[in-house]
Amino acid sequence: MKKAENIIVGISIGDLNGIGSEVILKTFEDTRMLELCTPVIFANVKILSFIKKNINSDTALHGIDHIEQLVKGKINVLNVWKEGVDINFGSTDENVGKYAIKSFVAATDALKQDHIDVLVTAPINKFNIQSEDFKFPGHTDYLDQELDGNALMFMVQDKLRVGLLTDHIPVTEVAKHLTEKLIVQKIETINKSLKQDFNITKPKIAVLGLNPHAGDNGVIGNEEEKIIKPTIKKLFEKGIFAFGPYSADGFFGSGQYEKFDAIIASYHDQGLIPFKTLSFGTGVNYTAGLSKIRTSPDHGTAYEIAGKGVADFSSFKEAVYLAIDIYNSRIEYKELVKNPLKTKEKS
Repeated sequence: MKKAENIIVGISIGDLNGIGSEVILKTFEDTRMLELCTPVIFANVKILSFIKKNINSDTALHGIDHIEQLVKGKINVLNVWKEGVDINFGSTDENVGKYAIKSFVAATDALKQDHIDVLVTAPINKFNIQSEDFKFPGHTDYLDQELDGNALMFMVQDKLRVGLLTDHIPVTEVAKHLTEKLIVQKIETINKSLKQDFNITKPKIAVLGLNPHAGDNGVIGNEEEKIIKPTIKKLFEKGIFAFGPYSADGFFGSGQYEKFDAIIASYHDQGLIPFKTLSFGTGVNYTAGLSKIRTSPDHGTAYEIAGKGVADFSSFKEAVYLAIDIYNSRIEYKELVKNPLKTKEKS
């Protein structure tokens, strides 16, 4: 594996009518980023040059037609397609959705073949990407199919880390998805990720209940008593430090989350609403549990401000940083596993 300064960061372009291109360009306006990594944007250099002029960016781009042509110290744009694409900032467009997927699929293929070391994905529109060839709710589900492991949405901001038992499913279906098998798989995935991706030797994981007041001893639903509590007990007996279930309503406001290395929520909004409230736009969506590393910003296409040059690029920049950090953590973890006497604990 490469040293940090040589890491090749592949970037999928996302929805061209959204803010993805803008936050990518703004992130790499700071040339010091090129001391940390070599970026490769999977798109078309002419289209990115058009967007660059539109937002008055002075980011220098280097167009290439083959991944082997990438140049360290430059912002490489790999031409995944040659034809022009009509850009209408702020609007949803099926044709633009097709190019978002072309970029993403090409970047994923490069990741699988080790042409890039990590993948950072710009936001897509989950509606306009659907086609006969791509029938996935989003990035994570496709990566779960294409890469080894079991994908888990893991939202990260400094020491705040929130994982999900269920993600993109209707709230009405959450309870029937909560099985012992699912809970074990997700918590084991988080436990392993905390060790190999974040260098935490003995992770402590908090599990939130599904129902108000974590079921209140079976008064408000019985999923906690029948499924969640017994599963946590089994995991603890196996040496995984999982605790709970905790009542979700006061867990974050009381600061209780600060005592744990990760929190796992039962469903999407239960975890992401407090996470995004606390992370102030600098959070990162990390797909844990896979053989390869993928991160993304914690926001969407933001059509309402697209093309105006006012988008905040903090989250995308943090996504690049986190991908690099995890890449290096995995190198260190492999060395520690090879040489257990060197093991050190971080809290």
